[in-house]
Amino acid sequence: MKVLLYFEGEKILAKSGIGRALDHQKRALSEVGIEYTLDANCTDYDILHINTYGINSHSMVNKAKKMGKKVIYHAHSTEEDFRNSFIGSNQISPLVKKYLVSLYSKADYLITPTPYSKALLEGYGITVPISSISNGIDLNRFERSKEKEEKFKEYFKINENQKVIICVGLYFERKGITDFVELARKFPEYRFIWFGHTPMYSIPRAIRTIVKEDHPANVEFPGYIKGDIIEGAYSAADLFFFPSYEETEGIVILEALASKQQVLVRDIPVYKGWLENEVNCYMGKSNEDFTYLIDGLITDKIQNTCQAGFEVAKEKSIERIGYELKKVYEKVISNDPVKNKECIQHENQN
Repeated sequence: MKVLLYFEGEKILAKSGIGRALDHQKRALSEVGIEYTLDANCTDYDILHINTYGINSHSMVNKAKKMGKKVIYHAHSTEEDFRNSFIGSNQISPLVKKYLVSLYSKADYLITPTPYSKALLEGYGITVPISSISNGIDLNRFERSKEKEEKFKEYFKINENQKVIICVGLYFERKGITDFVELARKFPEYRFIWFGHTPMYSIPRAIRTIVKEDHPANVEFPGYIKGDIIEGAYSAADLFFFPSYEETEGIVILEALASKQQVLVRDIPVYKGWLENEVNCYMGKSNEDFTYLIDGLITDKIQNTCQAGFEVAKEKSIERIGYELKKVYEKVISNDPVKNKECIQHENQN
């Protein structure tokens, strides 16, 4: 079995959760011994596993179908998580939904990160079989490291007793960036650092203004930072606060959990079935909730859930995800009469 992993606009999307999902797929397939290629011109593959939905992605699906190849679409995107993102996203989101339905319906099988996103797609009327498989997490990469933590503290000149609250995400209203800043105003004694970057020309003026100037002195937007500094931040910070309103999963949450960091999120449907309030994380529904929880968690008035959160990350390790992907690939191949015939002939020869 050979899989073509296709990812349109890899350089542009490398800083997003979808970009990290591709890295995880490569690792996961290597872990379970599945051969893969990233060469879009390759023709000797069995399955096209496609991650993006641009014009070239559409062409790749059509090309694969003409060649008689099986197509698995990794449905990272929905209409819901497209809204409240880029300029004009709410106005064109119905068209995006229509396009996604058309594209996803051409696949032989769909993979989506959570039962929640699976339910959304089924609600669109899509009849293609769907499996929910987490994007996974590299536990080794986010294992606590004093060296990485020191690099983070040195980079941001963090004092010994200074409390730090972090978030990682694009500059989208959907991500809860306005709430992050509003909460920071209530805790001027703490440092709030939002990691991530989105081109300023692509986001609404109100969000641009927040990032560039309309935020208190204790809020920082250092942009996209990778490697030891961000990995050190995940474990060295005092809290990972992710107030997003809509996700298909949230890879950054898995990264925080894998770092044994305390996680605070908004109570939204996507977390049902894998995150549990007051068990492996804390959840709030309003800024009033978040104010209470931030205070309680930072001052240790509330018991932390770090170890239980780490257990969640272990359940979604890249190794486990690799086996789940393999099962889907085998299921798709088993429904291919041409491949089945080849397998029978190979067995008879042996």
